[in-house]
Amino acid sequence: MLILEDVAMAVEDHGENKEILKGISVEFKPGKLYGITGPNGGGKTSLAKVIMGIYKNTGGKIYLNGEEISSLSVTERARKGIAYAFQQPPRFKGITVQDLLKIANPDMDEALLRKSLRDVGLCPEDYLERELDTSLSGGEIKRIEIAQVLARRARISIFDEPEAGVDLWTIQKLIHIIMSNYKEGSDSTAIIITHNENVLPVCDEIIVIKDGVIDVRGRPDQVWPFIRDEIECKRRMECRGEMVYGIE
Repeated sequence: MLILEDVAMAVEDHGENKEILKGISVEFKPGKLYGITGPNGGGKTSLAKVIMGIYKNTGGKIYLNGEEISSLSVTERARKGIAYAFQQPPRFKGITVQDLLKIANPDMDEALLRKSLRDVGLCPEDYLERELDTSLSGGEIKRIEIAQVLARRARISIFDEPEAGVDLWTIQKLIHIIMSNYKEGSDSTAIIITHNENVLPVCDEIIVIKDGVIDVRGRPDQVWPFIRDEIECKRRMECRGEMVYGIE
């Protein structure tokens, strides 16, 4: 189980501390799929990066299965069983897709390698020997990174906007795969950062982060009335090509 107790995070902004997270307390239980959503700049991606150790919390404590991990590095947290799929996955020239999957799970045999790619809608024959360079589209690199996270079989898997850069059919397939890996009875937990109306309804619990605090949380049917208008607004903005920048 992952537990956050009064977690805070601040960054320096023009010589002053700007609070991004303000006392977040929440438990993430095994066998559950959690959706984290909220307005741009509200702190949802910052929360995910604090869990991974990419950003350091400036207050509060983080526990994984009873052990405090607040001071651990990204690498140390990865060894403890936390994995992160970025919204914009990095590219590694000279490293093949097969190399990446084997790094994630050195015990993977040929059959598992192929299955992991088929699960995310990629043909193994076309991708295993491909390099992770600019020849891959955003959607392709996103699917490959999700395959890598799933291959790790981590205790806590964080997916930052897995729907970004992929079509609706692929979104539905990816969510089905994630759900099957983190269903009730599993010892693993999935946390999805998203505002996608196709993703949030399948989560066991939705947590809305606004202005650095938990604004609303509960089952999808309980939370949806509070977030429907905002999600629809953001969808329309994206359709028009409008973006809002800032620390998430």
